[in-house]
Amino acid sequence: MSERKTQERKSTLVRKTKETDIEIGLTLDGSGQYEVATGIPFFDHMLESFAKHALFDLRLQARGDIEVDFHHTVEDVGIALGQAIREAVGDPTGIRRFGQCSLPMAEARVDVAVDVSNRPYLVYRVELRNDRIGDFDPSLTEDFLQALSQNAGLDLHVDMRYGRSPHHVVEAVFKGTARALRAALEIDPRQTGLPTVKGAL
Repeated sequence: MSERKTQERKSTLVRKTKETDIEIGLTLDGSGQYEVATGIPFFDHMLESFAKHALFDLRLQARGDIEVDFHHTVEDVGIALGQAIREAVGDPTGIRRFGQCSLPMAEARVDVAVDVSNRPYLVYRVELRNDRIGDFDPSLTEDFLQALSQNAGLDLHVDMRYGRSPHHVVEAVFKGTARALRAALEIDPRQTGLPTVKGAL
């Protein structure tokens, strides 16, 4: 086993602004353990599902001005989690780089593809007729993924093929993104260098 594969891919991060205070502990090569508290129950559920399906060990606590709006907290968690992922990856030598997942959730299906390229871009094709999940606005999912992709350096494509329930669609988005990212960040035993001909990601 090479030295690269024995290195722990972990990070800790604290991010404070006037609107949010976020602490993260992340292990990429984990078992899907999580401890999440953002003050937004549905968002907590999505982040827990994300950790479970990515097989990340995630400790995340966020305090934000949710009495004003959920947007600051959701977006800033995306920023902080993206930064934590980038830091944990460190040297990307040996990663598979690309990952994809077609994830069904009851009547919904979402396709996700990701390139860990250090050239962030988000394509988000999700349209919902019913636009509320309790007190959570599903459009915040795009804001979260935009922040995540920009700060983790991901070229991320999310495509809703079909679906009726906004809960099912958004949950498929989070789980599909987690599964695709898990595949992309795995160490390929046949990959002896960076997965690019450019010499750098």
